[in-house]
Amino acid sequence: MKTITIDGHLRTENGKKVARQLRSQDNVLAVIYGGATEVNFYAPAKAFKSLVYTSEFQLADVTVEGKTYKCILKDLQFDKVTDALIHVDLLELVNDKKVVATLPLKMVGTSVGVKAGGKLIIKMKSLKVKALPKDLREYIECDITNLELNGNIRVQDVKAPNMELLNPPRIPVASVVLTRVLKQEESAAPAAGAAAPAAAPAVAKAVPKK
Repeated sequence: MKTITIDGHLRTENGKKVARQLRSQDNVLAVIYGGATEVNFYAPAKAFKSLVYTSEFQLADVTVEGKTYKCILKDLQFDKVTDALIHVDLLELVNDKKVVATLPLKMVGTSVGVKAGGKLIIKMKSLKVKALPKDLREYIECDITNLELNGNIRVQDVKAPNMELLNPPRIPVASVVLTRVLKQEESAAPAAGAAAPAAAPAVAKAVPKK
């Protein structure tokens, strides 16, 4: 799994004035929680870019005052006016402590419904899970090979070993729907079949006796 490194500086002072000063120097305030102690620190905004501006699930090794914390991203705060990143919440990973994380979904295989002319609709791009740090992964694979026309794969159908899926089990993850062409073909077929019997009586005419 991809891991980024962040070199942070411990915050020794609090208050709005100090926070504004640090942000004016292009720093982002951050906190690490979930471990033995809560760590308040700051780091240059560019240090968070590859962690924040991505759809991938990544780990972060954050070093503050010579100590390194293995973390995952939990929450973000942006400035309402400038949309600049101003605060980051990180959760420290503890080996024997389960954490809640959001992992991307990766569809694998080619649906039989798509092969039949249907269109694949992705309804969920990620799932929320609860797992030990060792069981976290970059993404969860979802096999769509047997997904048929007008069929659905639901959360309960996704295989995620050693993880508890926290999304409602009946929510659809992916489906295959009829395309416009298939709908037109299906609607045209019964009409063509119904026309044939109507023409038959016109062919058989009575032959008058002489």
